[in-house]
Amino acid sequence: MASVTWRFNKLITYKLIWLISLTVFFFTSYNFANWFTSTRNDVGSIVFEWERSIPLWPWSIIPYWSIDCMYGLAILLASSYRTLKILCFRLLSAQIICIACFLIFPLKYSFERPVLDGLSGLLFDILMGFDKPFNQAPSLHIPLLVILWQFYARYFRGIWRYILHIWCLLIGLSVLTTWQHHFFDIPTGLWVGCFCVWLWPDNHLSPITNDQLPKQYVWGSAYFLLFLLSFCSAIYFSSWALWLLWVSGAFLLVSLNYLLFGAAGFQKQTNGHFNLAVTILYLPYFIIMWVNSRLWTFKNNPTDLIADNVYLGRIPSNKTLQANQFTSIVDLCAELPIAQFNGHYKLIPVLDMTPLTVDECQQVAEIIEQYHKQGKLLVCCALGYSRSATAIIAWLLMTQRVTSLNEAIAKVKLYRHNVVITAKQQLILSNWYAKITRRE
Repeated sequence: MASVTWRFNKLITYKLIWLISLTVFFFTSYNFANWFTSTRNDVGSIVFEWERSIPLWPWSIIPYWSIDCMYGLAILLASSYRTLKILCFRLLSAQIICIACFLIFPLKYSFERPVLDGLSGLLFDILMGFDKPFNQAPSLHIPLLVILWQFYARYFRGIWRYILHIWCLLIGLSVLTTWQHHFFDIPTGLWVGCFCVWLWPDNHLSPITNDQLPKQYVWGSAYFLLFLLSFCSAIYFSSWALWLLWVSGAFLLVSLNYLLFGAAGFQKQTNGHFNLAVTILYLPYFIIMWVNSRLWTFKNNPTDLIADNVYLGRIPSNKTLQANQFTSIVDLCAELPIAQFNGHYKLIPVLDMTPLTVDECQQVAEIIEQYHKQGKLLVCCALGYSRSATAIIAWLLMTQRVTSLNEAIAKVKLYRHNVVITAKQQLILSNWYAKITRRE
């Protein structure tokens, strides 16, 4: 009993330390950024003409203020040290990123708010006692809202969950209707919030702890150039071209995946889907890759039977799954979700345009051998031309359905003509096949 009490008190101590530390850091860094920006002469605004029609709703200061209570209460509600650590790392990361942006790209709110009275006026007066028309983009309110919304959603069910969603939407709306921020601050804040959830995921190790080997310098550099191109275009053309910042952010993350984090950077879940935060971060890239997969395969079958209930194909749609009634799916696509599937599903995520490793060849061959005995099995990647084809080739070799690598490649190409197995991938397959042959 004493041990349980000690652990309980220890967790409370951690909560209090985090709460005090984050509070001090919040006000210190936020006020410093406000003061520093107020001393500068180069502070502009990003505002669209239509924003002048946004009404001032004095009552919306109440949901606007409520995020302060949600912030402190969330830390006290954390049920374990891991939950507490993830929550606080997210909150701290959001603060650091936003403050850095306030200092590097200073902006100010350009509309004049009229004098207000009553309770709303009092709350506005308190707010303006420490807040200034600076610290604009990304709106710190929004990433904190994303993080806290995701946290509280796990604690509420039924009607209370709907009430939570409505209240959080009001908080997000209040950022505009209190005349605290311009619209540009909202999507940029949303991106930062989703980034912090991605950076400190619930069910995965943080991507910064995963140092992928070998590095994919060619594709990493290519996506980094796309990041620079889209980022510079957004800044140069401004106005509605600022949406290209979303595209550039996605390209930057993809570049980092190829250079540092590997397929784990996409955080595809074991059900073949992505959580909402990851989907928002990568959405422009996901759309591009989905369109690309359809353009490259629209003249071909979505799936082709190779041997013994094993089908090779592109990432399946609902239509494909309904038409074929697959029992199992082995998915090697790191960058696209599958449709809803209730059968046996195994994810072995591999980055697009990169070869499977020796270990991945062994793993996927064994899984295919296990699943194909249970019924129709689809082995898929984005196109069904390379990663998934390699997986089936490895299975054909391991189960001695063919006698050589060339025969395995020829067999797969016979049924799916556009299959491409690079020289590098063939070398890996040859080394792996020689290894398992010697072992036998």
